[in-house]
Amino acid sequence: MSEKPSIRWGIVTVGLISSWFVEDLLIERPDAPVKHIIQSIGGRDLKRCDEFAQKYCPYASPKLYDSYEAVYSDPDVDVVYIGTPHAFHKQNMLDAIAAGKNILCEKAFTINAKEAREVFEAAKAKGLLFEEKVIGDVYRTFADFAIEIDIESLPQTSRYKDLSLGAGTLLDTGIYSLTWALLTLDPGSPGHSEKPIALGIQSHEDGIEVTTSILLQYPSTGRQGIVTSSSKSNGHPNVFCTIWGTNGLIEVEGPTTSLPLSFTVYPKMEGDPNSGSLQRGEGTKHDFAQIGRGFIYEADSTALDVLAGRKENAIMPWSETLHVLDIMDSIRKQGDTCYPGHDESL
Repeated sequence: MSEKPSIRWGIVTVGLISSWFVEDLLIERPDAPVKHIIQSIGGRDLKRCDEFAQKYCPYASPKLYDSYEAVYSDPDVDVVYIGTPHAFHKQNMLDAIAAGKNILCEKAFTINAKEAREVFEAAKAKGLLFEEKVIGDVYRTFADFAIEIDIESLPQTSRYKDLSLGAGTLLDTGIYSLTWALLTLDPGSPGHSEKPIALGIQSHEDGIEVTTSILLQYPSTGRQGIVTSSSKSNGHPNVFCTIWGTNGLIEVEGPTTSLPLSFTVYPKMEGDPNSGSLQRGEGTKHDFAQIGRGFIYEADSTALDVLAGRKENAIMPWSETLHVLDIMDSIRKQGDTCYPGHDESL
């Protein structure tokens, strides 16, 4: 039996998202298509990097650096994973590009589409890889990602409260709700998406966007979507997305839009709604194996692309990243949400 190909990761920053990513990478999976190696970890504090390595990858023995730049310069790193707050993504990626590194960057890719275009232009010049992750005709989707956060009690330096870090629900959680709507409603394919009409409204407290609601419509089909995110309350404990079709509906279950665990398919309701006899038929539930927090899918996809020499992912091409960011830019303009240092030229 031939040995699995391997990919060596450089981890940039030692926050919560990076810890989840590393934990998922190191899960033992007999059917994994590639072996993931934590080659190096970089942060602004070497002690925190050491604590991170001991806790999340105690058997990996990665190199530890007290700067991100050292990770980019490490000749043994194949791909850099960027898990910093999204306000820093653009500069982190430009620095990694300058060092000739392939990159996997968490959502939101950048604060706005303008920054993403700047990153892609730099990547094209270097030739590097970037990746971002039964019911008839679908005609309507609702998706919500709401997690209650007591923002008022947090320090001003919190990423949930500091505008310079991109505080707000749309970039943090709303992007996941939006992704579900685009996946189910868009009549096109990745790289050939139709631009929907997008109407948005946002609520703010102390200058921070705390709730976003988006209404989408695709002109070619009339399909519509409702997308919401909020830090004012928790969402439904089980169902975060409902997809309506001409012959039934699908409810997607899980704690959040970023962690689906199952879905249930229901046939079209029967009866007369005017007489109160409308009934929902029995649904068929489909569970799928949960591997960690789901980061292994983006990691495997990135690794296989790098090993194959591909510079762009077929499922999430650069054009799709820009498509999503353009929609979010439009919503923030309508909602009067601006990030100093990023949005001046929009």
